Amino acid sequence: MSGNKSTDLIDRMAEEARRGRLSRRDFMQFAVAAGVAASTASGLWTSKVAQAAPQKGGTFKLGKGHGQTTDTMNPGTAENGYMVNLLQTFHGYLTEVARDGSLTPGVAESWEPADGGKTWVFDLRKGMTFHNGKDVTPEDVIASVNHHRGEDSTSAAKPLLAALTDVRADGDSRVVFELEAGNADFPFVMSDYHIPIGMSEDGAVDWKTGIGCGAYRLDNFEPGVRSDLSRYEDHWDLNNRAFFDSAEIIAVTDTNARTSGFITGDFDAIDRMDLKTVDRIKQNAGVNVHSVPGTQHFTFEMMCDVDPYTDVNLRLALKWAINRQELVDKILFGYGAVGNDHPIGQGQRFYNSEMEQREYDPDKARHYLKKAGMENVSVELLAADAAFAGAVDAATLYQNSAREAGIDITPVRVPNDGYWTDVWNVKPFVAVYWSGRPVEDLMFSTAYQSGVPWNGTKWSNERFDELLIAARAELDTEKRKAMYYEMQEILSNDGGLIAPMFASYVFGTRDKVGLPETFASNWDMDGERCVERWWFS
Repeated sequence: MSGNKSTDLIDRMAEEARRGRLSRRDFMQFAVAAGVAASTASGLWTSKVAQAAPQKGGTFKLGKGHGQTTDTMNPGTAENGYMVNLLQTFHGYLTEVARDGSLTPGVAESWEPADGGKTWVFDLRKGMTFHNGKDVTPEDVIASVNHHRGEDSTSAAKPLLAALTDVRADGDSRVVFELEAGNADFPFVMSDYHIPIGMSEDGAVDWKTGIGCGAYRLDNFEPGVRSDLSRYEDHWDLNNRAFFDSAEIIAVTDTNARTSGFITGDFDAIDRMDLKTVDRIKQNAGVNVHSVPGTQHFTFEMMCDVDPYTDVNLRLALKWAINRQELVDKILFGYGAVGNDHPIGQGQRFYNSEMEQREYDPDKARHYLKKAGMENVSVELLAADAAFAGAVDAATLYQNSAREAGIDITPVRVPNDGYWTDVWNVKPFVAVYWSGRPVEDLMFSTAYQSGVPWNGTKWSNERFDELLIAARAELDTEKRKAMYYEMQEILSNDGGLIAPMFASYVFGTRDKVGLPETFASNWDMDGERCVERWWFS
């Protein structure tokens, strides 16, 4: 077939595919039959079909491997991927993290610092409304921020706002934030999923109604079961988001059930794919698997205020007794990289590339065990798939490697439901997943600053806290880098965190789902904004 005729045929087939009349599999077969190499045909599908201009319409069905019956719409206490996705779908935020990791406008059109970053001025988007038609005002922003402040607050965002001394309105579309000290990353703080802009009433944010100002309105919320959403037709940015008419977000923590629903077409997309069977899943017609490296890390956390974990030598023994590469190979099946007992990923600005990588070394583990005054020790490690897929298997592998160092670890499988309320931050040695944060300060402030609610290790280090505050205010990049390097070393060598592996986000989509050229890596599922960013092609 001549080149022109082949090109015309490919273009016609691409148009049929964009209209939903031709599957990816059929497109590939026709293209190969037309003399196009399979690899080239795959690229043509991506460039001509998958990346085609988004179309409006349809109901998107998303299967999430998170969610529990104890979930609420209180954004301050949300702690799993289901709620991150849901909150970011029906709520609006002052700022948003773009796919490339940069910060973009949201409820705020613009922002600028003053006084060395001690003051930040945000100009709100005019004409923006909540789903009941009420205008978004500075008073709503103030109430939403203050929801996370105060002595009685249990919000995970409380430490992020601890340095905030005042937040006030300046006219009818401007909000001014005053801080104790400069914070170069404060606009990133306002993108945190815990801090949406909700509707205020009598000076307090009303989070129970589920009324937001995002691209979708929340029509139904059944904790640990499902949520139903529909496009908010008065949203300010419908040319660039909210292409689906509606969406269903279903909580399916059972990996087999979630995978089965995806293969049969009950779900248009799922997260947390079963890495044991992902190669077989790829062979099914109509499905696509995506792997995105990011800040997600799978960990084991020890409470440093509970014996025997109060002894730093015992903590070091446990860190040297884990075979990190084995976990990457057998739990992540290569979809990730080894970690070094701190939460900063290799792609982040201030990742400490100069730290020696901790390896599996039973002799060193025995050395530190002896320094702790223990010839051997027995501990229980609680795990569930709610922590991360394969967490129980990971605990068993850890048990086997630690045995060589005289450490007896007993893995204990616990229920998925209630894991984040009854196990994590409650029991002394548990499996945990963290999706990371876009900047180092947010990760450290959320989980490792002394006394913050989500410091599941109950670890405290005076030097670490000093550096955290100093680095936050430092505008000189090289000085900040040195501070964050030291903080990673302190946490790795002294903290209660065992971070053996960074896991890529691995999720699946059906052929009919239109996708961008690249995915955000700050959270799973395109920054947990797949509902508003994807479409049906």
